[in-house]
Amino acid sequence: MLSKNQIKYYSSLLNKKQRNEEKKFIVEGLKLIAEAIDSGFRCEIVISQKDFLDENIDFVKFMEKNKINFNSVKAQEFEKLCDTKTPQGIVGVFNFREQSKTYFENEKLIVALENISDPGNLGTIIRNCDWFGVKNVLLSSDCAERYNPKVVRSSAGSIFHLNLFYENNFYDVLEEQKKTGYKILSADLNGENLYSFAQNEKMILVLANEANGPTEKLLQICDMKITIPKKGNAESLNVASASAVLISQLTK
Repeated sequence: MLSKNQIKYYSSLLNKKQRNEEKKFIVEGLKLIAEAIDSGFRCEIVISQKDFLDENIDFVKFMEKNKINFNSVKAQEFEKLCDTKTPQGIVGVFNFREQSKTYFENEKLIVALENISDPGNLGTIIRNCDWFGVKNVLLSSDCAERYNPKVVRSSAGSIFHLNLFYENNFYDVLEEQKKTGYKILSADLNGENLYSFAQNEKMILVLANEANGPTEKLLQICDMKITIPKKGNAESLNVASASAVLISQLTK
């Protein structure tokens, strides 16, 4: 059984400040926990409601095979560990995995994100990148936090597969990559048609803040603005939806 202090400690990881101090985060749900373990993230402990393990013997065997420490608690205590309103009955505590260096030379397409502040959008964009084979994502320091529970959930496990680089010197990194042959493409409503512009061999697609669009600083750096041509009457596309269309075409 876990002590009250242990429950208090692990539940504190639902707070961003505590996550960053401890370099740990919580993953909810059997499928996402298994995905994180299979992807090489170090698991400190798996905690479930008492009856969950009895009903999921195969997962217990999976944890035993991977030498995962697991424990069960009462429902009232378990709820303190969950970010969702309808918990799935199991959570895992994982260590951050720091990325080493921003080496992009062998990648045709990199996605960069400027102040994507909504966790759901960030998670969905990460999922889209994973689907279309984009391995590296560069994020400005004011983007939503990658280990925010909503980001983890909306990425559907893709967050465990990609290299995510937060950069305080976001614009400097873009400038440096231009020197290595990358063309910087900014998604913008007033840009060239996505389906007819001449693609470069090496591209960085920058998606900007949901409400404000690309900053002047970004526009000064970018080589080209591109847009998804509109056929209907919608004012705009959600940035996560747009990312799927853009990345699909650029990886074609």
